[in-house]
Amino acid sequence: MARSGVAHDTLAALGAGGVGSGVLTPMPLLVRSGAEADIVAATERRVPGIRMAVVAPSGRDGVTEVVVVPTQETVDNTSVAVVSSVRDATKDLPGYVGVTGRGAIVLDYQRAVFDDFLHVLGLIALVTFVLLVRTFRSLLLPLKAVLLNLVSVAAVFGMITWFWQDGHGSNAVFGIAATGALTFWLPVLIFAFLFGLSMDYEVFILARMREEYDRTGSTAYAVEHGLGRTGRLVTSAALFLFFAFAALASAPGTDIKVLATALGAGILLDATVVRALLVPAMVSLFGKYNWWLPAGIARLLRVEPSPLIPDAVLPAGYTADPHPPTQPAADREPLLPEVRP
Repeated sequence: MARSGVAHDTLAALGAGGVGSGVLTPMPLLVRSGAEADIVAATERRVPGIRMAVVAPSGRDGVTEVVVVPTQETVDNTSVAVVSSVRDATKDLPGYVGVTGRGAIVLDYQRAVFDDFLHVLGLIALVTFVLLVRTFRSLLLPLKAVLLNLVSVAAVFGMITWFWQDGHGSNAVFGIAATGALTFWLPVLIFAFLFGLSMDYEVFILARMREEYDRTGSTAYAVEHGLGRTGRLVTSAALFLFFAFAALASAPGTDIKVLATALGAGILLDATVVRALLVPAMVSLFGKYNWWLPAGIARLLRVEPSPLIPDAVLPAGYTADPHPPTQPAADREPLLPEVRP
């Protein structure tokens, strides 16, 4: 904490003296010879957003470093445009090797990860969908699970943007001003954690609902008893994780606080609003179509098919046999079962 205070005081002193925050994130630019380095440095001084460019002594391997200092620090996606300008201005000059520094790392990470993010997201969604089709023997339940997971993660990103980036809650809760942007590696980490944890809860609940439907052939019974058997488990697990992430949010680093609050809020939102309300409501709404798996797709995935059949109407007070039947619900007569005493 003391070192952080010294750094803040130093930055404040530099700002008061007319020195921008760009001195915190210089951009070392490598050139193959000293003569060419002077040309590169002169070119960089004319780039908008650059405060200075200084040629360092040549190294033993013949590579010269040109230290380019931007006016403002380059730490996130809102401030790295100047790095692209520096590269574009010098990439065709003789002797140019490359640009390094924090801003270049952020820019390269964005191009390597976020430019292909939609392809990665599509692949993750497709693989998850196929695995869940085999698990639930259904087309609609896996599709709903993937879509609700994406909606849940999107809601969390909206929350942390409002809370941290815009500063509507960070100052009130943690005494930290608006960050203005998220650290470049946080969105991928948050997505990976939340998508996996949320899908765990989905599998717990829907797998139990599928078991209850196979026993009775009734969607209403499957929703009621499937959620009743798994609700406490999911809620308890979510609370454990929420309090663990709340404790993690007490760490001094702002990035850790952002990660912890995003995961904690995401787990709580997913286990309450999504899994306890939206999932059972949508399963009840879709009725018999939840359990449909055509024979052709079932053969391809090497599982039993699940044809469309009318929902069974169960009498009040009916309790299913705790041992599943030897035949799936699709092969049984849609008769009213007897009420067990």
